Amino acid sequence: MKTKLFLGGCALACTVFAISSPLSAKEEAKKKPELTVDPTPITQGLRPGIIASYADVVEPVQKAVVSVYSTKIVRQRAMVNPLFRQFFGDVPERESKEQGLGSGVIVTADGYIITNNHVVEGADELKVLLTDDREFIAKVIGSDPKTDVAVIKIEAEKLPMLTLADSDKLRVGDVVFAVGNPLKVGQTVTMGIVSATGRSNLALLDDGRGYENFIQTDAAINMGNSGGALVDAKGRLVGINSAIISTSGGNIGIGFAIPVNLASSIMHSLLESGTVQRGMLGVSGETISPELAETLGLKKDQKGVVVMELRPEDGPAAKAGIKREDVIISINGKPVNSLQDLRLVVAQMTPGTAVKVRLLRAGKEQQVEVKLGKLDADGDVNELLEGVKATRIDDEFRKQNNIDKRINGLVVTEVDPKSPYNERLAPNVIILEVNRQPVASVQEAKDAMVKGRNLFYIHFRGVSRLITIVVR
Repeated sequence: MKTKLFLGGCALACTVFAISSPLSAKEEAKKKPELTVDPTPITQGLRPGIIASYADVVEPVQKAVVSVYSTKIVRQRAMVNPLFRQFFGDVPERESKEQGLGSGVIVTADGYIITNNHVVEGADELKVLLTDDREFIAKVIGSDPKTDVAVIKIEAEKLPMLTLADSDKLRVGDVVFAVGNPLKVGQTVTMGIVSATGRSNLALLDDGRGYENFIQTDAAINMGNSGGALVDAKGRLVGINSAIISTSGGNIGIGFAIPVNLASSIMHSLLESGTVQRGMLGVSGETISPELAETLGLKKDQKGVVVMELRPEDGPAAKAGIKREDVIISINGKPVNSLQDLRLVVAQMTPGTAVKVRLLRAGKEQQVEVKLGKLDADGDVNELLEGVKATRIDDEFRKQNNIDKRINGLVVTEVDPKSPYNERLAPNVIILEVNRQPVASVQEAKDAMVKGRNLFYIHFRGVSRLITIVVR
């Protein structure tokens, strides 16, 4: 007689037999089932084109991904009654240690490792643990908060390392693996696909002032994975795991990695000069919109960046003959569809590099060659004050905000909430004068400012007035 037994929601088929007399041990042994076992690897005997395992790809990758342990000494002075301090003097500082965990990727056999800036930032000591349990003290070669890339070095030879791929050739749907040490559970490999490329404007780096060009993936990335490897199906390094967006603090399938092309360019700059040297084209502009394209006599779906200002006036772009209202559409063959694209492409090139800029002028395409300058340390030609960005008023802004043509100056485009000036300035504020000097460019406004008290003549919501801003 057969019946079904439900345990925990699972149906189990079993057979009920009538009770009989016990069998002898010899008879019982004969009744043991014979199990069928296939010990061959999963890939053996498969038809061509069928992939059942990535073990051969992942195994060498794991050896080149390391765990990075950081230690930071925090000193705090205890809060005591002033009378106690008067009689007994200052209380000694208390020291405590904060420890962090991240990952890193060995990219040279002699011990150069790429990781994240936030993994090593502020660390007093760094230890690197390899998968063969060897441990090394590491030193920081350099780091870049604007891209979240850091390079560290351990003293060793003949180390396992990863080959770099061309991350510009990644496509949505490509299979990728994230490798690192999440939540101290030990090295872990997760699999997913490239969900998107060129993710930007996420404000994840350097308080929104960074250079974002993330690879998005659904391969699980969690705390401790930072600085680890994102590799393709050939085991080549395509990205450095950096961040996640989450509603729970854990992975929900939205992870971000720094493209290896960007990471390697930062590494080369750090090794060659000890700093990150970024190219400068010498323009400020804005992403073309359908309305702006129509104003310029172009197709509404035209992509590119409209040059609004040449900065400095004798800079690389000006010397090459670029003019206001030119529309930059590519640099060295790489499409420029937005202002963010322009910043990224130029920033990855070293000062002095000659680049070919394709642009539209009065609707006609032409090409000019520009020798890049060097971007200042502040890294943003539109930054007027710390956390405050501005640009020249254009016709589109006038039209949208009903601004009289007689009003000229700069319009504030962005104010970081953490900016010390966020209570005095806001987006869409028009700066007419600085210290009684009319200003038509960010550089003019900067030149007119002094440290300490400054008098700004502004126009906002139909009202013009004077305000005082203390520049630090």
